[in-house]
Amino acid sequence: MNYLREGACGSKLAGCEKGMGINMNYTIENEILSITISTRGAKLQSILERDGTEYLWQGDENTGPDKAPNIFPYVARLTEGKYYYNGKYYEMPIHGFVKGSELKVIYYTKETIVFFMSNNTETRKMYPFMFSYLVRYKLDGKKLYIKYEVINQDDKTMYFGLGGHPEFRVPIEDFLQFEDYYMEFYDKKDLMRVGISENNFVNGIDKPFSLRENKYLDLKHELFNNDVIILKKMSKSITLTSDLGRKGVVVSYPQMKYLGIWHKPKIKVNYVCIEPWTSLPSREGITEDITKQKDLISLEAGLSYTNTWSIAIL
Repeated sequence: MNYLREGACGSKLAGCEKGMGINMNYTIENEILSITISTRGAKLQSILERDGTEYLWQGDENTGPDKAPNIFPYVARLTEGKYYYNGKYYEMPIHGFVKGSELKVIYYTKETIVFFMSNNTETRKMYPFMFSYLVRYKLDGKKLYIKYEVINQDDKTMYFGLGGHPEFRVPIEDFLQFEDYYMEFYDKKDLMRVGISENNFVNGIDKPFSLRENKYLDLKHELFNNDVIILKKMSKSITLTSDLGRKGVVVSYPQMKYLGIWHKPKIKVNYVCIEPWTSLPSREGITEDITKQKDLISLEAGLSYTNTWSIAIL
């Protein structure tokens, strides 16, 4: 379906007049799940099972307000917060500007919602391209599909990265502990950890990343003392669960090249982020020319790019 051709307030958009509000929440639901999303960044606010189980971290005094930012047009950090393009330097916040932008709802049914933004005066200061960016959330039973679409509205090639950043509650069930959980990787790959400097930039020193029984990563807070774990050549699906409980989540990301696993370093917090990414942060000490950064997506004028990933409850 071409949502842009449907128009901003088509007949399938229930309560469309509410889409003009700032930082509003919308809900899609079925007989199993209720999903709440904010217009600010099209960010997930809640993944609530009908029995009252919340799967998304709701925050506390030790964490910020973001529960599940959408990442665009750059993943993670840029050296000195800037990059180079066509003879000019541009500044960009960590994980790009979508997470702080107000998106419009252009399609809304009981089980599907689509958010939209395009370039404007503020984005062009950071990112000199004309584009449309859409995020679609669609429920199907126990699974939530997240689809990103980027349309190059410019007359030149655009370069970007994107991804997700959901923060999941751990423990999901209150009678368990953080350390009772593990992540299960389904495909036996030559798993590699991307080398990251103390300043959280790529340093080029990638190393094999071992798993228990070549399959399991046992959670403990000390895993994140040196900040994010970034993996490549990894399984395209990962399960977060515990043998001592009944509930868990499965995150699948068939088109993503990298996976970030993170919680705030050197502190005991009850969440873990599972972050599928298309690209990496910039290299240590290098202000990247985005036309030459190899893992960025290059999208020619007039073309579109889509990437779909999913979150399912067990």
